[in-house]
Amino acid sequence: MTNLTDSGVLLRMAYRAMQNAGIDADAVLAKVGVEKATLNLPELRTPHDAQEWFWQAVEEVSGDPLVGLHLGAHFPIFKGQVLEYLFLSSPNFGEGLNRAIAYQRLLSDAANAELIELEGGIFLKQLLWSRKLAHLNECAAVGVVKFFSFVTDGAFMPLEVHFSHDQHGEMREYERVYGCPVKFGMPNVGILFDRKVMDLPSAHHEPELLQLHERLASEQIARLEKQDLVTQVSRLIAELLESGHANLEEVAARLGIKPRQLRTRLADAGTNFNQLVAEYRCKLAKRLLAGTEESIDEIVYLTGFSEPSTFYRAFKRWVGMTPIEYRKLKAEEESAG
Repeated sequence: MTNLTDSGVLLRMAYRAMQNAGIDADAVLAKVGVEKATLNLPELRTPHDAQEWFWQAVEEVSGDPLVGLHLGAHFPIFKGQVLEYLFLSSPNFGEGLNRAIAYQRLLSDAANAELIELEGGIFLKQLLWSRKLAHLNECAAVGVVKFFSFVTDGAFMPLEVHFSHDQHGEMREYERVYGCPVKFGMPNVGILFDRKVMDLPSAHHEPELLQLHERLASEQIARLEKQDLVTQVSRLIAELLESGHANLEEVAARLGIKPRQLRTRLADAGTNFNQLVAEYRCKLAKRLLAGTEESIDEIVYLTGFSEPSTFYRAFKRWVGMTPIEYRKLKAEEESAG
C-alpha cells in the first residue's frame, strides 16, 4: 500500500502527552507545520512518512534524547476507540487481541502486528514501525503495555521488550520504564508475555456489544478502503496531467477496472472523477501561483487547461478571485509575515 497514514488519535494523544510532560506541544506542531485546529478533525489521518520528522521535532523541543521512552509514561490510556471496545467486549484477552490485530489498520496503515507462539510465551511481533523510528517504537511499547494492563485490570506484565534499533540510553532506565528486560538490535520489534494472559476473562464481555463493535470496526475499515481509491485516483490524475490530460478511461485502465466500475466506486466514496480533477487542478494552481514565478500561460498548461479564459473562470469559481488577485494576495501575506 502506498501513501500510508496513521490515525489522528495518535497525534491527539501525543499532543496531550507532551502537555502532561511539560513539553511545548504547540512549538512541536509549529515545527512540523501542523495547525492546532487540525487535531479536532474527527476523520483525521496523518501521513506515516511524517512520523520521523515529528519525533525529531519532539526531541529538539524537549531536549531529551530518550523522549520517546519518557513520553510514553505521560500518554493517556488508549480509550474511546473501537479497538478498545473490541477488547473489552470479547470473552477474554486473547480473543480481544486477535480482533484488534484484525482491525489494526484503524490505528495505522503501517501496523503489521502478529502473534507468535514461542517457548517462553507469546510474542506480539512488530507493534508498529521501522527501526528508523526509535522514539516512536519506544513510546508505542509503553503505550501498549499500559493499555494491556488497563484491559486486564493490571494482570498483564511484559516478560521482555524487543527493539530492532540500537540502545541509546542506560539499560536500567529502559528496565525501569518497562519493568522487564529490554533487548536491542533484535530481528523484530515486539513484546513477549506469558501465554496464560491470553485466557484472562474480560469482566465486560457482552456478545451483543461484541457484534456491534465488530460491525463498527468493519464499517470504519470500509471507509478507509474507499479513501484508498480516492487517493489512488488523485495520484493518477496528478501523473496524467503532467503529460497533458487526465481522463476517467485512462485512470480506470491504470487501476485495472472498467470506467463504469470506477464511476460507481467513486460515487460510493462520495465524490466523482470530475470533482477530483478540479480539486487537484485547484491545489496545483494555488501552489504554483503562491510559490513560483511561473507565468499564467505556463500555469494554464501545467494544470491541464486548453485556454487561459477557461482557467480564469474555473479559478474564480474555486477561490473567489482571479489568479492575478490570488498571487498578489499571497505575495502581500508573505512580505507582511
